[in-house]
Amino acid sequence: MCPLLAFLLLLFLLVSARDEDGDWVKLPNKCEVCKYVAVELKSSFEETGKTKEVIDTGYGFLDGKRSGVKYTKSDVRLIEVTENICKRLLDYNLHKERSGSNRFAKGISETFETLHNLVHKGVNVVMDIPYELWNETSAEVADLKKQCDVLVEEYEEIIEDWYKNHQEEDLTSFLCAKHVLKESEKGCLTESWQGKKGDLASVDEKKKKNKKRDQEGETTGNRATKKAKVGKAEDSVVRAETLKEDVQKKVPLLHDPNDEL
Repeated sequence: MCPLLAFLLLLFLLVSARDEDGDWVKLPNKCEVCKYVAVELKSSFEETGKTKEVIDTGYGFLDGKRSGVKYTKSDVRLIEVTENICKRLLDYNLHKERSGSNRFAKGISETFETLHNLVHKGVNVVMDIPYELWNETSAEVADLKKQCDVLVEEYEEIIEDWYKNHQEEDLTSFLCAKHVLKESEKGCLTESWQGKKGDLASVDEKKKKNKKRDQEGETTGNRATKKAKVGKAEDSVVRAETLKEDVQKKVPLLHDPNDEL
């Protein structure tokens, strides 16, 4: 891409980055905060749910035997996840070229990717923000983390209730749709980013979808393999019984009168 075309593209992205009121900074609303808190909670629980670790709870008071609880069902796991969840939001960046809640995503934004490419090609890009601060946390993301701290503390018991009693239900629906948001505030929950070819910010989401599909395929494959093994075993039993009957027909047992004593 020539420098002039890249510069024109940059101007378009920067102009479209303003919201409807013409403001450069648009802090996250309650729906956006809850949506990404739920996203990161689900991701963190998935990451910590793979271990087989058992936490030793010491000796029982009555029987004197040592007892333990699986880490995946322990309060320790819940505490560790919720204590660190809001820090994970600092890995997000602001994608001003996107609309709605999709403006928050991991990976470099299209706008700053264009800016960096211009700088690497020797173009003198002059902005209000110094170059060394381009990759710093934006005001919107910082506020996302701040509101997350408040939300997690306020709805701590709801998150704990989901963890202990409702894990079969989607956390976004349980936490955000049922408890945190009013009906008029739920709009962002149905927004999803389809991604563009070469969009670095959509790579993580694509990897997650591929991983989920592979896991589902592996589970289906395991079931099919198990079913095939059972079928083969049943066939073997049938063949063995048939062979036994054929042998008995061809070679009948001899009857000895002396056996009847």
